Amino acid sequence: MYKIGLKLWSTNENYKDHIISLYNEKLFDYIELYVKPDTYLSHGSFWKSLAIPFEIHAPHFGDGVNMSLPEKFDFNHNLYLQAKQFADDLHAHIIIFHPGVGGDINETIRQIKVFNDTRIIIENKPQFGLNGELCVGHTPEEIKKIINETGVRFCLDMGHAICSANSKKINFMSYLHRFLELSPSLYHLTDGEITSEKDRHDHYGEGTYPIKQLLSLIPDGSIITNEAKKESHENLDCFKKDINYFRKLLTES
Repeated sequence: MYKIGLKLWSTNENYKDHIISLYNEKLFDYIELYVKPDTYLSHGSFWKSLAIPFEIHAPHFGDGVNMSLPEKFDFNHNLYLQAKQFADDLHAHIIIFHPGVGGDINETIRQIKVFNDTRIIIENKPQFGLNGELCVGHTPEEIKKIINETGVRFCLDMGHAICSANSKKINFMSYLHRFLELSPSLYHLTDGEITSEKDRHDHYGEGTYPIKQLLSLIPDGSIITNEAKKESHENLDCFKKDINYFRKLLTES
């Protein structure tokens, strides 16, 4: 059986009742908590109050972090320390980072080495960002270089890999197999448009990704975070629908 993760932001106390209810229903096994900057004092105690396992996702480019640029180091390091504080307090064994945008992979490697945290996991990216920027870590070769030179582990975002394959106009399944050779420790999965270069974070069944085929690539017992977008600020019904769809696929012959 897979271990399923619920992706939330560190500000999402609004989902409190639904988080507890869904966990009690065994619809997820852990929370992957994205750390919004400067939220520890206002929200840290809430997450500590939940008897639920956690993984941490560090702030990324959307919040200004870019480990591929040397001039961003002090800013990046500060937000790493904020993610570390959440990870320490929530006993998380994983802190996920994006490699950066528009910069140098060697700078990404240098900054990871300075952070010197064995919990860091690097996530692959689409070839291009939302504004057309070239992303660091969009190829298996770049991810392998980061792994080999820092010793970090790897989160395979399957949607990001499909987007990168589409940008390169190559078969997405063969591209995914190249990433799988790097032995991912964690997977991110949503639905999306199978021919697109952009990651839409669709709910399962709303896009054209061959979800059952993608699941067949993931070893049994793996950790999978559902990263589909949230439709409501009031409840997590969309997540429950996703997991029921997911479970139905797994029971189909």
